[in-house]
Amino acid sequence: MHQNETTNKQAAAPKKSKTFLFVLIGLLIAGGWFGISKYLHAQHHEETDNAQIEANISPVIPRVAGYVKEVRVKDNQLIKKGDTLLILDDRDLAVRVLQAEAALATAQSNLGAAQANTNASKANIATTQAGISTADAQIETAKISVWRTTQDYERYSNLIKDHSITQQQFEQVEAAKQTAEKQLQILVQQKNQVARQTTAVSSQSNATSSQIGVAGAVIKQRQVDVAEAKLNLSYAVVVAPETGMVSKVNVQEGQFLQPGQSLFSIVLNQDIWIVANFKETQFEKMKIGQRVTISVDAFPGHEFEATLTSFSPATGSRFALLPPDNASGNFVKVVQRLPVKIEFANPTDSLIKQLRPGMNVGVDVHL
Repeated sequence: MHQNETTNKQAAAPKKSKTFLFVLIGLLIAGGWFGISKYLHAQHHEETDNAQIEANISPVIPRVAGYVKEVRVKDNQLIKKGDTLLILDDRDLAVRVLQAEAALATAQSNLGAAQANTNASKANIATTQAGISTADAQIETAKISVWRTTQDYERYSNLIKDHSITQQQFEQVEAAKQTAEKQLQILVQQKNQVARQTTAVSSQSNATSSQIGVAGAVIKQRQVDVAEAKLNLSYAVVVAPETGMVSKVNVQEGQFLQPGQSLFSIVLNQDIWIVANFKETQFEKMKIGQRVTISVDAFPGHEFEATLTSFSPATGSRFALLPPDNASGNFVKVVQRLPVKIEFANPTDSLIKQLRPGMNVGVDVHL
């Protein structure tokens, strides 16, 4: 009996040895096939899982200060371009519009007054010029009178010597001559005075004409103020700049907002792409236009078709808040990564609309 058991053990040993050998050979073949396939795949592909879906994100920022009167959107709401997002209390802005319009009306009134003064000054100039013409005519008449009385005086002077006339007659002629001369002097002085008045009125007219230019410039400034006030009033209604989906809305009614304050964002998910960060050692054979296969963690088993469209002009570390500077010492070589933009090549894929910015993806570039 002991001999039979010993014989059975000796027969089973070769069988176990053969099974182990077959398993080992199978493992070696499988490992070799796996290694060769991976090697061949690596010769024609570059892969990375350091990639995410990206999209344009538009921040919603108020342009004027004010209290929130009404919020018309909710978290994750789909909106269209031009939809009202929130409304600010615009009473202060409306008052500023009225103030600007009142200032414009005052400036227009000032322009009308300046134009009226200018017209009056021009009328005064015309009147004084007419007075000068009248004075000139009167002076010419006075000169004739002086000439005539002078002739009479000279003639009567000869006659008085011969005692052909009386002394009284001579004195009358002499008085007439002196009166004519005085009248001529008075008329000349009056003309000079009118001429000075004309010069003064002309200067005043020039001054009022310049006031018209100043008033016109003030009107333009007030028109700009009115336009600015109306524009600020329109900013009390904050509208969507583009079509997309609203992020978390961090605004409440009654909250005071400052110009430039970031409220929330709108994700413009109509156009999405992928940014993959490849190692610099993978960059050698990659070119624009190469076909790319995308696998998204959210949809395992589904592959998206895409195309490599562009390379970043610098590595990711160059755009960091504190970029490394190897010249400062303590240099440690670190493999850098270069961002690559990849765009989807099959827009009819229904699952593309379900993708969201920030999702992790795997990228396989076909070299």
